[in-house]
Amino acid sequence: MINTDILQGKWKQLQGSAKTTWGKITDDELEQVSGDGEKLIGLVQEKYGLAREEAKTQVDNWFNQHDFD
Repeated sequence: MINTDILQGKWKQLQGSAKTTWGKITDDELEQVSGDGEKLIGLVQEKYGLAREEAKTQVDNWFNQHDFD
């Protein structure tokens, strides 16, 4: 599950990882997400033609790959 506070606070560092994971998403689009998990889910859904639940699962899995201390 995405922790919105962490995502927003670490967004600048996480953008590169998001770009690597979802290459169809542009840098400008990632800037517009601004750490908003719902926006990221919607963007993944739109760019990859996924059902919302699948996009949410992908974003949750991506988020959980990172170690936040």
